[in-house]
Parts: sequence; C-alpha cells; structure tokens
Amino acid sequence: MYTVLVMYPNQEGAKFNVDYYLETHMPLVEKQLKPHGLVSWEVLHGLSGTAGTAAPYLCVGMMRFKTPEGYDKGVQAVGELLRGDIPNFTNVRPVRLLTKVLP
Repeated sequence: MYTVLVMYPNQEGAKFNVDYYLETHMPLVEKQLKPHGLVSWEVLHGLSGTAGTAAPYLCVGMMRFKTPEGYDKGVQAVGELLRGDIPNFTNVRPVRLLTKVLP
C-alpha cells in the first residue's frame, strides 16, 4: 500500500478552511482519483507542535493507493482540476510526499 501525504505548512499569513477541505475538496479528490486506484483518504487537522508550539502543518491530507502509478496517473489525468480548487480553501502551497507503508 502507498500513502500520499499532502501537507499544508503553517506559515505567516496562512489561511486554511478545514471545513471546505473536508466537506468539498476531499470528496472531489475521491471522485476524481478513485478510478485511478484511490483506496481511501483521511484528513489530519494540525493543532500544535511539540511542547505546545504552533503546529508545523495546518492540515495533512492522506490518500491511500494500491500502487504509486495509480496516484501518478490520476494526477496526470485530473491534477489540474484538483489544483484549481486549492484557492477555495487555502493560500498555502502544499508539500507532497509519496510513502510506502511498511509491514
């Protein structure tokens, strides 16, 4: 299993509408990427860092795929549509990380 993390850094002047992300953007992601192998998704809302410091990330979207090619092909096919929705919930450029879930 492969997990793609889409992380939104907490930086000065950052805005993030977690309700829109959870209720509108991620269902759009699911609809568009499921045909490309999306298995499931989850949203983590950043609350704080260590010892009460500010959270380094405002939010992290997690998407699970059976293969890394599924994500790559999906983003190739519908990435422009998904990226076009980003200004509706944040002014932060996300950082993406493809990971492999180890046994």
